[in-house]
Amino acid sequence: MANYKLTTLFLLLFLLTFCFLAPPAISTLFSSEKAGIKQQGFQDEPFVGVNIGTDLTNFLSPADLVAFLKVQKIGHVRLYDADGEILKALAKTNISVVVSVPNNQILAIGSSNATAATWVGRNVAAYYPDTLISAVAVGDEVLTTVPSAAALLMPAIEALYGALVAANLHTQIKISTPHAASIVFDQFPPSQAFFNQSLTPVLSPLLQFLSRTKSPLMMNLYPYYVFMENKGVVPLENSLFKPLTPSKEMVDPNTLLHYTNVLDAMLDSVYFAMKNLNITDVPVLVTETGWPSKGDSKEPYATVDNANTYNSNMIKHVFERSGTPLHPEITSSVYIYELFNEDLRAPPVSEANWGLFYGNSTPVYLLHVSGSGAFLANDTTNQTYCVVVDGVDTKTLQTALDWACGPGRANCSEIQPGEDCYQPNNVINHASYAFDSYYQKEGRNAGSCDFKGAAMITTTDPTRK
Repeated sequence: MANYKLTTLFLLLFLLTFCFLAPPAISTLFSSEKAGIKQQGFQDEPFVGVNIGTDLTNFLSPADLVAFLKVQKIGHVRLYDADGEILKALAKTNISVVVSVPNNQILAIGSSNATAATWVGRNVAAYYPDTLISAVAVGDEVLTTVPSAAALLMPAIEALYGALVAANLHTQIKISTPHAASIVFDQFPPSQAFFNQSLTPVLSPLLQFLSRTKSPLMMNLYPYYVFMENKGVVPLENSLFKPLTPSKEMVDPNTLLHYTNVLDAMLDSVYFAMKNLNITDVPVLVTETGWPSKGDSKEPYATVDNANTYNSNMIKHVFERSGTPLHPEITSSVYIYELFNEDLRAPPVSEANWGLFYGNSTPVYLLHVSGSGAFLANDTTNQTYCVVVDGVDTKTLQTALDWACGPGRANCSEIQPGEDCYQPNNVINHASYAFDSYYQKEGRNAGSCDFKGAAMITTTDPTRK
């Protein structure tokens, strides 16, 4: 992930332009540009997938991970490496996977066709087609995080592509490389966007390669960072896909296109930047996006409610298939960052709190995605419960229990002596009952199941254990 600052003056002008324009968006502009972009390769139908980071305590075994993905109805995943055990476990599951070349392997692969062929043989050909490998991501944000490897990025991509051709896999498996949004300058308004010109020697041949091989440009796009770097200029509602009044829509003064959310504006800025390099037929695949659910004192907008709102609305937006204002004919597929909270990541606090789930597979929050296809069983349309977290000491549980049954006004009548739920008579049983009573009373709001870390949300009915 990478955060970045925007040109605030341009952004401010972009946001204020609505004051001078009539409401209707002009959808006929740039029709010649729109015509060239098609849904390509593995994203014939737009989908939502998840990134799987492994920097967490007690990461699930490959078999348990795949079982979890199947239960959650997750059909698309991206790995940050090409873990053989996970790829084996994914065999015959119909779960599509993007495998990655770590940044520290680009030098060797870009310097040797034989090394590239070996990598493809060991990490792709050995598993495909039993494991549905859809793409190879070469590095991650190489141009901005490992600029010393930039000169070998295209040689590595070309060498890996040559190896796929030799294995007759080049039409089934795409190759690209994920970029940070910061490679695009002057993103707002989108029509003024252009790529960092110092990167043109790499980006120009890359885009030509992607056009030739019908592969997507992979981008990591985070409205969270746009908002955090431009508070007071970018409204929170625009960042979270919240419904907007016409007066809050962003309008590009050059195209008169209306933007109701930041992600669409970021996507169109990439399309305009590509057009400046004479590329108009390469779709964008969003390889990372998300919102953290917890942050430190300098990250007050990293909250459960904002994370839930962003990801839930983003998922709905993808499945509505409305595209972007510039390209309504193409809806980018998206990988959410990320599946699990990576508790071993270094500060700030938000770095460890991008996940949809904790490492123990319980949800951090319950997404509001009913009606958005089959993606994720983690939805408020399923019954959920609030129970005690394993390992909490008795004193902490008793304090939380007393609060739930007292000031919290949970219905604790059934755990009184002689009542149906009094047995087993222990603080864990009584606390779970009281916590769930409070949680249900509060409308199953994720923030109502915490009790200072003593409780967690589960989809398993505790009365059926």
